[in-house]
Amino acid sequence: MNAAALRIEGLRVERGNREVLHGIDLVVLPGTVTALLGPNGAGKSTLVLALAGLLPATAGSSRIGEHDITGKPPSHVRAAGLATVPEGHRVLKDMTVADNLRTAALLLPRRAQAPAVARVLDLFTELQALLPRQAGSLSGGQQQMLAIAQALVAEPRFLVIDEMSLGLAPVVVRRLAPAISRVAASGVGVLLIEQFTHIALEIAADAYALTQGRIALHEPAEVLRADSRLLESAYRFA
Repeated sequence: MNAAALRIEGLRVERGNREVLHGIDLVVLPGTVTALLGPNGAGKSTLVLALAGLLPATAGSSRIGEHDITGKPPSHVRAAGLATVPEGHRVLKDMTVADNLRTAALLLPRRAQAPAVARVLDLFTELQALLPRQAGSLSGGQQQMLAIAQALVAEPRFLVIDEMSLGLAPVVVRRLAPAISRVAASGVGVLLIEQFTHIALEIAADAYALTQGRIALHEPAEVLRADSRLLESAYRFA
């Protein structure tokens, strides 16, 4: 057992007086990409909101190492080391790329802000040439890269990315995938939540399938890459 992991145990979450997550167990290790796969309506975004502190849990727990973040407000979750990238590549579109990153850095002490932005730009070198550009003028893929970079400025221990490929062409997603691998190589644990499986499985070490609010399958990603029928069966019989 890795004491530094993001560990979700028996997590139950309701929305609109209806239970959406029915006792989720999931582990994300530092320095690795873990894929959470599932169709629309499986409960993936509900899990993101619960982890971010935007939805309460009715049972179970979420922990980062020894820090219990279950039901804690978003500020507490961020301070414990968890950052989330919601679906839809949300950025401050009327501001420049540079100002987006500087705004994200305001959560840090003043002396740490510029170095944190510089580290993110070293990780996402494509953004360096875009710093003067208004964020709203960027392509969808560039906006998604900026959204991920914003989340990383605060130097989280774990990063949750919800539907990275939403609205993006496959060729654009393939440009983003190596960046996620670099994030994990830097020591950050990444939970990559995806409806489309092939690219997620290419960069993940571990994979879960979520269907109808339950974990239907948990396997090393290489097992699912080798036999896609396992995932298809999990979706069909969940």
